[in-house]
Amino acid sequence: MNSQNLARVLCLSNGHGEDEVASRIASALTQRGIPVQALPIVGEGVAYRRRGIPLLPLTQVMPSGGFIYQDWRQLWRDLRAGLLGLTRQQLALVRRLAKQVELVLAVGDIVPLAMAWWSGIPYVFVGTAKSDYYWRDERGPYRRPWLGQPASDYLPWERWLMAHRRCLGSFLRDELTATGLQQRGLRAFYLGNPMMDDLEPRGELPLDPSRPAVLLLPGSRPPEAYRNWALMMQVVEQLPPEIQVYAALSPNLERDPLQKKIPSRRRDLLLVWGDFGTCAHRATAVLAMAGTATEQCVGLGKPVVTLPGEGPQFTPRFAEAQSRLLGSAVHLTSPQQAPAVLCQILDRLARDPDYAAQLRAHGQRRMGSPGATQRIADQIAALLAGPRD
Repeated sequence: MNSQNLARVLCLSNGHGEDEVASRIASALTQRGIPVQALPIVGEGVAYRRRGIPLLPLTQVMPSGGFIYQDWRQLWRDLRAGLLGLTRQQLALVRRLAKQVELVLAVGDIVPLAMAWWSGIPYVFVGTAKSDYYWRDERGPYRRPWLGQPASDYLPWERWLMAHRRCLGSFLRDELTATGLQQRGLRAFYLGNPMMDDLEPRGELPLDPSRPAVLLLPGSRPPEAYRNWALMMQVVEQLPPEIQVYAALSPNLERDPLQKKIPSRRRDLLLVWGDFGTCAHRATAVLAMAGTATEQCVGLGKPVVTLPGEGPQFTPRFAEAQSRLLGSAVHLTSPQQAPAVLCQILDRLARDPDYAAQLRAHGQRRMGSPGATQRIADQIAALLAGPRD
């Protein structure tokens, strides 16, 4: 990057889904003539590379993939892999680069948010990990609040970072969370959820449009995704033959380990790489053991059945929390019960036309409409163009 194109924004993110969201916003900013450099905190920045966003030369894949909040054993593995040393180098790099940029864009959770604060310059935060839907909905808390005190999913130290005078604004993933933070005096915005962007179908699948189809989402990271797949095949084997089954798969997964687990009576199971939008739109229902992809399917109005796995991501704890986040569209069950649950859902969709409309309305309420990436980029561009006081 030459001196005429020095980055005005430094983008920080910490995870596969976070990199995806951050790279979309970074790309939208570059289209507005605002150069961006990125530092993916826990991965190699594949999403940034795909969109042509320049990366800082300090990336390393951690064993947890960024999921240490689900299982503290993953933190120990990351520490053994050099997490502390990498973090020290990243903090030093952020502080050094802050002298050359105008703004830090932090996407994810407290880790990039704290690094943005550490930079010493203005920053904005896009919160992808937390939502008040984890503990309440529009009607109130799921359980009686502790000591009767209304809470926020964002902890006091996170809110302190978001309330700091150098934090120019926080963009939250749903209106419920943003409203709660606004009531606490924070500069919180809800402009939609970038996870719902770029999901338009690009083609067609070789499936019979007159028959129901169940989409499989085993996750994106081996070896966990292969273990998830084996559990899913127990369910698939019990589904009636008239139900079509297909899978949306990450480029990280290889064909042979997946095909070996497919039951002989379901050799027609379709494996699809690289066209998630088409797969998600075609689904009648979804069997999932994934994070972001499950949320996107709910946002599109699809009913989802989930199975807890061994992790590091899709643990029983994660699956239960996800069912609270996404509400009634998600049915958390076991491999033994999942075939019956899927059949009940498909039967209700066939009999009750209002059910599909309810799912679509619910999905939009929890996940928002498309277009958030551009709206957030517009807001950041306006912040860069305007006075800072």
